Amino acid sequence: MPRPSQAQDQALLDAGAVLYPKLGCAALSVRKVAEAAGVNPAMVHYHFGSKDAFLTAVLQQVYEGMFSRLQAASEPGPGAEGDVMTRLARTLFALGSFVREHRPLIGRLWGDAMAGQGVVVDFVKANVPRHLGLLMTLLAEAEQAGRLRPEPMLTRLSFIAGAVLAPMLMLGGAREMGVLPAMLAPLLDAQVMSDEALQRRIDWALDALKDSR
Repeated sequence: MPRPSQAQDQALLDAGAVLYPKLGCAALSVRKVAEAAGVNPAMVHYHFGSKDAFLTAVLQQVYEGMFSRLQAASEPGPGAEGDVMTRLARTLFALGSFVREHRPLIGRLWGDAMAGQGVVVDFVKANVPRHLGLLMTLLAEAEQAGRLRPEPMLTRLSFIAGAVLAPMLMLGGAREMGVLPAMLAPLLDAQVMSDEALQRRIDWALDALKDSR
């Protein structure tokens, strides 16, 4: 049977996941988290030990959900579902969907990492190699199967990130800041953020990298 305090743990984590993208490391306080979760502030320290340990737990929970989606998408399936290019496209779609859903959190992470917030820097160092490694494994497998032409790995990764993920991060951020040109705002959801637009960019990026020999 789960311990009675487990719901309290999760309420705090859920509150942290909502507040962190809005406040960042500096402004996120134990008091604000506890207030949002409806618990006594002492419970943050009781369950997690420190604010940094709590924030690490918040970020790790979000990341593990994303990484599980990537792993599931990358697994071989029967028939055409096991084709490496299909698996690569599925994995990129899962990653793109996560970026779309969590753009404010990703932007805050980047800002806090650039500001030298140690808990975020440590989190990024520990976790980014995991999903990059998964993508690199799929790209290497596709090259070995003769499906992608030989290219330096970092060139491939940067091209895919620029083609598939950057439009959502940049234009989504511009909309949130209120600086997206008025002529583009009505087009953003359909032409950049939608499943169809995301899949189209993935198809274009992988087509551009294919071995045409």
